Amino acid sequence: MKKYLNATKMIVYLGLLTALEIVLSRFLSINAWNTKIGFSFIPIVAAAILFGPLPAAIVGALGDFLGALIFPIGPYFPGFTATAFICGIVRGLFLRKKHSFGKTVLLSAVSAAICQLILGLFLNTLWIGILYGTEYAPLLITRITQCVLLFVVETAVAVGLSYPLRRLKEAFIINK
Repeated sequence: MKKYLNATKMIVYLGLLTALEIVLSRFLSINAWNTKIGFSFIPIVAAAILFGPLPAAIVGALGDFLGALIFPIGPYFPGFTATAFICGIVRGLFLRKKHSFGKTVLLSAVSAAICQLILGLFLNTLWIGILYGTEYAPLLITRITQCVLLFVVETAVAVGLSYPLRRLKEAFIINK
């Protein structure tokens, strides 16, 4: 019975994090056809720390998919959902375990670098180019500043959330 209660708890938490991702992404971020600056990564980071790679990937992908269906900003493109899924996996692999402060900073920076400077800059730029019929190189150049800025912000926020979320995990979520 305890196994089912923990599964139910996790589904509820993931539902709340997905809803938060949709709100942060669709209503509390700066969106243009080639730029998106916001804090929609926070629920994915939280899911990664609390539950690991697959749940974080589900929050990212489901948040992108449902957000695009319910509150579209532009046309839906499955590439962005795939990127969100991969980014959730990456964050979960790097952020799920408790580490010293220095290692937490390093792992947060590595996960943010992969998500922003590789997936966000190169892969999402490709998706935008395909979606809007724009050449890749000029679009890539315009997105560099956004991705570097978000890399710094995501690293700082992930480090800042790490300790309180781990306390929450120890106190309420796992083995309760």
